[in-house]
Amino acid sequence: MPATVTVSVVGRSYEIGCDDGQEDRVRKLAADIDRRANDLLKSVGAVGEGRILFMTALLLADELADLKTTLERERAAAGETDTAVAEGMTALARRVDAIAERLENA
Repeated sequence: MPATVTVSVVGRSYEIGCDDGQEDRVRKLAADIDRRANDLLKSVGAVGEGRILFMTALLLADELADLKTTLERERAAAGETDTAVAEGMTALARRVDAIAERLENA
C-alpha cells in the first residue's frame, strides 16, 4: 500500500504519496526544496508562493541540466579511453604474437 508523507515547503504543508519505504527520502527531498526556496526568498524578497516554487524548480532544472552535460562528457571521455585501451591491447597482442612466432621459428 502506498505511503503518505506530510512535508512543509515555504511554510505550507503538502501531503505527498510515495512508495512504502520512501518516506524518509521524500522528506529529505522536500527539505532540500524548502531550503532552496527560502534562500531564494531571502535574495529576491517577498513573492507569491507559485512564483517562488517555480523559480526553485528552474534552479533545480538548471542544476540537473548541468549534471547531465557533465555526465555526457564523462561518458564520452570514458568511451574514448575504452577505445584507446582496446587499440593498445590489440597492438600489444600483435607484438606478443610476433614474439611467439619468432620463438617458434628460432
